[in-house]
Amino acid sequence: MLTVDVGRVAAQANGAAFMHYGDTTVLSTATASDKPRDGIDFFPLSVEFEEKLYSVGKIPGGFNRREGKASENAILTARVIDRPMRPLFPKDYRNDVTLNNLVLSVDPDCSPEYTAMLGSAIATCISDIPFDGPCATTQIGMIDGEFIINPTNAQKQASDMALTVASTREKVIMIEAGAKEVPEQVMIEAIFKAHEVNQEIIRFIDGIVAECGKEKHAYESCAVPEELFAAIKEIVTPQEMEEAVFTDEKQKREANIKAITERLEEAFAEKEEWLPVLSEAIYQYQKKTVRKMILKDHRRPDGRGITEIRPLAAEIDLLPRVHGSGMFTRGQTQILNICTLAPLSEAQRLDGLDENETSKRYMHHYNFPSYSVGETKPSRGPGRREIGHGALAERALLPVLPSEEEFPYAIRTVSETMESNGSTSQASICASTLSLMAAGVPIKAPVAGISCGLVTGDTDDDYIVLTDIQGLEDFFGDMDFKVGGTHKGITSIQMDIKIHGLTRPIIEEAIAKTREARLYILDEVMAPVISEPRREVSQYAPKIIQISIDPQKIGDVVGKQGKVINKIIEQTGVKIDIEEDGSVSVCGTDKEMIDKAIQIIRSIVTDIEPGQVLTGTVVRIMNFGAFVELSPNKDGMVHISKLSDKRVAKVEDVVNIGDQVTVKVMEIDKMGRINLSMKPADLAPRAGRKPERVDPV
Repeated sequence: MLTVDVGRVAAQANGAAFMHYGDTTVLSTATASDKPRDGIDFFPLSVEFEEKLYSVGKIPGGFNRREGKASENAILTARVIDRPMRPLFPKDYRNDVTLNNLVLSVDPDCSPEYTAMLGSAIATCISDIPFDGPCATTQIGMIDGEFIINPTNAQKQASDMALTVASTREKVIMIEAGAKEVPEQVMIEAIFKAHEVNQEIIRFIDGIVAECGKEKHAYESCAVPEELFAAIKEIVTPQEMEEAVFTDEKQKREANIKAITERLEEAFAEKEEWLPVLSEAIYQYQKKTVRKMILKDHRRPDGRGITEIRPLAAEIDLLPRVHGSGMFTRGQTQILNICTLAPLSEAQRLDGLDENETSKRYMHHYNFPSYSVGETKPSRGPGRREIGHGALAERALLPVLPSEEEFPYAIRTVSETMESNGSTSQASICASTLSLMAAGVPIKAPVAGISCGLVTGDTDDDYIVLTDIQGLEDFFGDMDFKVGGTHKGITSIQMDIKIHGLTRPIIEEAIAKTREARLYILDEVMAPVISEPRREVSQYAPKIIQISIDPQKIGDVVGKQGKVINKIIEQTGVKIDIEEDGSVSVCGTDKEMIDKAIQIIRSIVTDIEPGQVLTGTVVRIMNFGAFVELSPNKDGMVHISKLSDKRVAKVEDVVNIGDQVTVKVMEIDKMGRINLSMKPADLAPRAGRKPERVDPV
């Protein structure tokens, strides 16, 4: 059950919704500054999703024992809240707005992320902040072909789809999806099932607004004066602007616009009131020019056809000593991806609100350095955009990765942006597929990604969908519709728009065009370079072999204070990971040493019985006999009388410390002591019986 308290807490915020969804509690607030921020040409919206570990009964780790910077999940949730709401604020609004979501209590079956999405919309709708809402969000899962609305935690684990859809009264305004190769038509039906549910939520929000909503406040418009537009057109004609922006070279276009900007700054040097908004006016002029040419004349800035993809190229094995590498180029967008394999113990540990997800075996990281767009600025680490792009590519590839049982590795892929002019996240999907296959990761199917754009006119029927948008078409267009998938179906969707929603025909056309382009990339560009994963991992990658032991014998392998397992590691140079269920992973680069470590582990967990013939190492000599190490925690004694068929005067006459010897287990006494024999007569098989097995230790 979903309930909302208004006026109970946070009364000084412009709008506050105290959200209760089952036992999940989230405080969502919306606040705005009194005046616009000076010197900016964008709407300064900030969205926060604050995960408090007390909400799940945990104390944070670390020295300070308090929450640190936002987790990846918090950043991704904030982005999902931002994307549908941003287009609904006035385009000329420059007041700072912050939407804050404080997670106070978590019911695992009632998503705090979903609660915050609804809470942000409600808090903004009832506030006095200008907003063209309401909007609503619904999550859809799918189990055995049946759609599940707002699935529980258990249902999410079994679902073939994780779809989030936001809507206004008439249209869909945001889509975010991860899926297990779901067919396009099934995805479309799921999207509009969510849209249908959203209408019920919008009616619920309407009732709240009618009861306690505030009147929207007036604000100082930062729109560009019409007289400035008129003055610009007298200096730079529409024909000149078309010639400036219509080129397939990003650098040339930027040089053309820079020259126009300098002309206008010189012309308006004495118009001080116009100079602060001149750059925005030039941007709007470019935008109108590009949109008019695309929509009316079907001309794209780089001369391509409406469904034409930029020149494509794929390569693998660019870097000699990494475990796998692949590069994918689409026009002036280029991604180099590097794959690294490691033991499962190196999977990323997660300290968040989801108790079912404590680690992440596959990690995709995305980097966007300034040189990729010809700029200079210091690197400050990944921002929200980089984290979002990395998560999108990760989501697209997860459904095709092998299970831990099939491939017992932690996997990290890193997308380095070499050059950018639109859709780097989708190029990252393609480059990641190439590097994974080159690294020998047995993925179930190759994955490719592509993006479609949109330019709309005055009516819902007046629009054009563009395949493979470049940066300019993204900046000046109305949509960035990204779809990743295989031949079989969709694995990821992310839709960003700048208008008040999309109709069903637009969404259907975008999904159809991305499928057509995706199959072309898979078949004509990627497959000729590498069509299936290599059968072996790189010589530089660690080799991992898994065995199973009795869980009750784990303590024997580890030993007191880890002495046994550390000795094995020291002797062989391998890395050993043991799970509670008895799964043992032995990792190393030397196959001979891996085999030796496995041999030792098996000798430890195998019960020694009378009659067995074994090999071991002499580790101690006494007057009465020699002690032989059969395994790191099991020694047996060969009495001096059992060293040879002949009489032995001195133990050292037969064996010395460090000798490898073959022995037979003669007896295990009541004290658990193992008595051994090296006498040839005892080692020789008896007549009429098969030779006994010799277990090397």
